[in-house]
Amino acid sequence: MVKHDDTNENKATHSQAAIQKSLEAVGCGDVERLLNNARVALESLPEPIFELGRVFADAGYELSLVGGPVRDAFLSLTPHDFDLTTNARPDDTERLLNQWGDTTWAVGKAFGTIGARKGDLIVEVTTYRTEAYDMDSRKPQVEYGDTLEGDLTRRDFTVNACAMTLPDLELIDPHNGLQDLADAVLRTPVTAAQSFDDDPLRIMRAARFSAQLGIDVPEDVMRAMSDMAHRLEIVSAERIRAEFERLMISPKPRRGLELMVHTGVADIVLPELSNLQDLKDEHNRHKDVYEHTLTVLEHAIERETGPDGPVPGPDFILRFAAIMHDVGKPATRRFEPNGTVTFHHHEVVGAKMTRKRMRELRFDKATTKAVVELVRLHQRFHGYGEQKWSDSAVRRYVTDAGPYLERLHLLTRADCTTRNRRKSEYLQAAYDDLENRIHELEEQEELDSIRPDLDGKQIMELLDIKPGPEVGRAYKFLLEMRLEHGPLGEQRAQEELLKWWESNR
Repeated sequence: MVKHDDTNENKATHSQAAIQKSLEAVGCGDVERLLNNARVALESLPEPIFELGRVFADAGYELSLVGGPVRDAFLSLTPHDFDLTTNARPDDTERLLNQWGDTTWAVGKAFGTIGARKGDLIVEVTTYRTEAYDMDSRKPQVEYGDTLEGDLTRRDFTVNACAMTLPDLELIDPHNGLQDLADAVLRTPVTAAQSFDDDPLRIMRAARFSAQLGIDVPEDVMRAMSDMAHRLEIVSAERIRAEFERLMISPKPRRGLELMVHTGVADIVLPELSNLQDLKDEHNRHKDVYEHTLTVLEHAIERETGPDGPVPGPDFILRFAAIMHDVGKPATRRFEPNGTVTFHHHEVVGAKMTRKRMRELRFDKATTKAVVELVRLHQRFHGYGEQKWSDSAVRRYVTDAGPYLERLHLLTRADCTTRNRRKSEYLQAAYDDLENRIHELEEQEELDSIRPDLDGKQIMELLDIKPGPEVGRAYKFLLEMRLEHGPLGEQRAQEELLKWWESNR
């Protein structure tokens, strides 16, 4: 699939721990330290990469490693994705890659990109170029360039506008991107307005880099984000969604979300979050829902598990559910005569709003269902401590949560942001008790796979009926009996089903 974003960040994948470690280098103000990081990281490049550099050089062409992989090398992350740029035109690039590699592909040739594989190594080589968008077009216009410096100028941010020539690894940094990385500031090679006009998706990318690298966004860039946020309307929902997902699984997603809200970008991409700001109560009759939401996100991140745990971080589903869990509150807020404030059924309204937003952003059905269910269920626990649930209620809680139970545990705990220490301890203790009861029932009944005591075939044989709605109603009756009373055993289940059948014929 051809990717039009100019740093090809779609492909960059590093573990959360590695990214977190890399943040230590950002903002250190020490260019020499970053250069040393790059020297060590680039020494580990596969030898075929240097061979390819020599192939291009021998043919009279330039070849450089560029963009995200170079930035990552400064942060001590050895590049695993190889985005290369050259002054060779696509036909010449394809010929040289055929000479070097085992196979090539040209699906991105219209955008100047040729891919190739040698052994397990995959590269993409793109001709120097410039890109711009028409005011009403979602597709970039591509023109080839002749110089590396010109190609770097059209990049999104200076920290991505650095290149390492091959095979000699000379740093080309015409816009002082290395210094900006050391200073932890996100500048653009040209004016921010021109850069965002060339590709409006860069507005989202600015928020994502703020979250990913913990990097500061200067005033001129924020101003351009605000002024040009409407231009995101010409960018496909799929591209916006991809950037948003990367933001959410970054080490510091709160930074990126706050930047989106502050600049008005969230009004276009995620207005449900922006609208929470309007829910402030000048009389302090309820908590600041916007601030609460961001705090719940941070609490949820803290509760993500390691790779062997039930919810390995970074987990987009849990994090996005944390952001969306209270979006139904603006529509349901009511000031009661006794001075209290209610948000009745905000979880139901919020679930509908979440589904609508995720469909508009073109999320897949499975991810959408998971987030929507967590939003719908996040209030279910409240009241447990006041009146202890029956075993039947616990079974229903687990059954309704289904495969999302572990995430629901974490979201429910994260949602406790009260500063009242006694109340906080009470809520956590109540949820501890609920989880303990779930585990006890699991051991007794294999709760995670609750089924009626009779299957569909047995129901049809017992009642002498054919497949149809009646079988479904009988199955539902037995499931309700199972949830209410626990395992019945086959004989009792048959007796109860026959009684039900006789009374409902």
